[in-house]
Amino acid sequence: MVTKQNYSMSIVITGNPGVGKHTIAKELAQKIQLEIMDINQIAKDSGLFEKNDESNDVDTEKLKEILKEKISNKCIIVGHLAPYVLDKNRVSTVIVLRRNPYDLIKVYKQRGYTEKKSKENASSEILGIITYDAKNQFEEKVVQINVSENEMQDILNKIQASISGNQNSEEIDWLESVTKNNDLKKFFVD
Repeated sequence: MVTKQNYSMSIVITGNPGVGKHTIAKELAQKIQLEIMDINQIAKDSGLFEKNDESNDVDTEKLKEILKEKISNKCIIVGHLAPYVLDKNRVSTVIVLRRNPYDLIKVYKQRGYTEKKSKENASSEILGIITYDAKNQFEEKVVQINVSENEMQDILNKIQASISGNQNSEEIDWLESVTKNNDLKKFFVD
């Protein structure tokens, strides 16, 4: 069992929109009794979001500085911007949640995303952009977990095993399955 005393630095939960970052972070926070620091909320509260067409741009340099002051040594940090605004030396484990892009398209439709925004986010998941960027920033601290069709308790068990160093990163390749299904146009913007 992982408790607050088992590690000295923060845990990061990141991934594309719709993978379940916040839901899973809340469950994990209750289980291991840590505070959640939401990167997006901190950026919003700091006035760093700038509306640009269908997305919000963020000044990542300013956000990095704000986060250095706000993040304690023992917390759960959640947000898709983690690879771009956090220092490797301040985190112990980085969990990249991955989800089947076919499922994500359904989530985005429920959220009211435009087709363009849905495709941009789903194609990012297919290409593993956040995983790639997380590995570049945090290196060996990154663990991928496929949340598709998994029960919450199974996901939490994998995360806790990862925090303890007893879970290997899952290898996830959505591009192969999308290509086999001849669905590239379904996910990529023209």
